[in-house]
Amino acid sequence: MRTLYLRIVVVTLLIMLVSSVIAFIGANIYYQQVLKPANDAKNTEIAKDIVQLYHDTTLQADTFFKQTAELSYQFYLTDGEGSGTFYGAPFRDQSLSNESINKVLSGATYHGMENYPGQTFVTGFFSNELTNSIGVPVEINGETHALFMRPNIEQQFNEIHILLAVLLVFTILLSMVLVLFSTRYIVRPVKDLTDATEKIADGQYSIRLKQNRKDEIGTLAKSFHSMSRKLKRVENMRQEFVSNVSHEIRTPLSSMKGYARLLRSSSLSTKERDHYLQVIESESTRLSKLSRQLLTLAALDKDTIIDQHDAFKVAPLLQHLLQQTRWLWESKDIAVSLEAEDVSYNGSEELLYQAFENLLTNSIKYTSEAGEINMTVTKYKEGIQFTIEDNGIGISSEDQEKMFDRFYKADASRGQQKDSSGLGLSIVKKIITLHDGDITAKSQLNKGTIFTVTLP
Repeated sequence: MRTLYLRIVVVTLLIMLVSSVIAFIGANIYYQQVLKPANDAKNTEIAKDIVQLYHDTTLQADTFFKQTAELSYQFYLTDGEGSGTFYGAPFRDQSLSNESINKVLSGATYHGMENYPGQTFVTGFFSNELTNSIGVPVEINGETHALFMRPNIEQQFNEIHILLAVLLVFTILLSMVLVLFSTRYIVRPVKDLTDATEKIADGQYSIRLKQNRKDEIGTLAKSFHSMSRKLKRVENMRQEFVSNVSHEIRTPLSSMKGYARLLRSSSLSTKERDHYLQVIESESTRLSKLSRQLLTLAALDKDTIIDQHDAFKVAPLLQHLLQQTRWLWESKDIAVSLEAEDVSYNGSEELLYQAFENLLTNSIKYTSEAGEINMTVTKYKEGIQFTIEDNGIGISSEDQEKMFDRFYKADASRGQQKDSSGLGLSIVKKIITLHDGDITAKSQLNKGTIFTVTLP
């Protein structure tokens, strides 16, 4: 059974077979426990009524029992001596113990139907045997005879037997055909999903699946379609990432190569030589920064949670950050203020320092000279909230939607910064996410930007 289709068909047919066997056994048990005693009692009353009817008629015994047998009954009449006489359809098994005959002749009733031995796959109701009958005494010409009677089931149910047999065979065949076709209906979407999986494995993400089903298969198709869209987006991001990395590396390398070629000229003045060396140094620093940021992102991508750390005071961390970046904001004559409550946080002090540093250096970079930057830290529910606000050049609403994407750089006014790699805010976003936190931004062009970090 290599295919799901064949597996479902075989399992369904096995279930039908096992269910039929169990149902028959259950019905047989019900017959043995309930119907058989009731059937015995009913036929006992019939036998007694037939005896009473014979006593009330003027017909001879042979004529009476012949005519009565034509009403779908089988009789065996005996006086205990000789072989006795059969009326109606013959019994399949005519054996009967003398003990049973003598019991009836002595005035007792023989309950052969109730005492008929039960078998698992044989229902006694249809057993055409003399032992499976009702025996009652009957007075004929002044002598006691034993009358054994049972309904002629074959005659009574001949037509319905054929009808039931045809119905059963037709039901089984129709069920098998329906199983074959219905299983195809079940398996087809699974096969479509398999084909779609192979396409995705080959890099084809534009797939279409029927999603109008309301069952688990429809839910799976919707989830699979959503997954394919996300994989396509991830693949596009991967290709864009590789393209951006190549571009970011190629540009400074080309610049360094060009200036290095110029440095080999013997006609350069000392001033020109120093300028070219400064450019090469600047580009080298830019490459070094880019490589550190890429390594940081790669390390962060490997982690899904932040290990437990000891709680640290946030205010001293930010004060240290201001000291470390002092030369940056003082060189632009930017006024930087810090308002920090006495709060502690249980997280990675090193990573959060890097996130706050990226946000601060980003604000310094895009804030004009003599501008202002205000930082605040407050307790927020069970965590903290960090806010940094500047009055710099701001970010357009279109750029705000993509500002945390890797290598994304905003419009030309912000992109003029040659040392910008477009990874700073991506690193911030990743660090905050690893702490189960959230970062939002509000900005207006030429009015400034507010970043708000919430850490639970």
